[in-house]
Amino acid sequence: MYAIIKAGGKQHKVTNGDYLNIDRAQVEIKSEMVFDKVLSIGGGDDVKIGSPYVSGAVVKAVVIGHDKDRKVIIYKKRRRKDSKLKKGFRRSYTRIQITEITA
Repeated sequence: MYAIIKAGGKQHKVTNGDYLNIDRAQVEIKSEMVFDKVLSIGGGDDVKIGSPYVSGAVVKAVVIGHDKDRKVIIYKKRRRKDSKLKKGFRRSYTRIQITEITA
């Protein structure tokens, strides 16, 4: 069984036991998160699509930890102008593990 959830403005396809990096959330480590914005649930031939969300569907997850992603380098150069700019960016994320999908 899989579900498509909305977390942090993004959509993620998850199954039971998956690990997922979502945008940083202010929650304690080893606490439970509940996602009630489920866009779709499927498994085999039975697929439920919400408009916009599936009513009564819940995805539960456990918070594993908080971390930062690898650094992304932004480099801009304007040719023949002796102008260049170099910046770095590291995204903060929360790592979760999906424990239960209920329809």
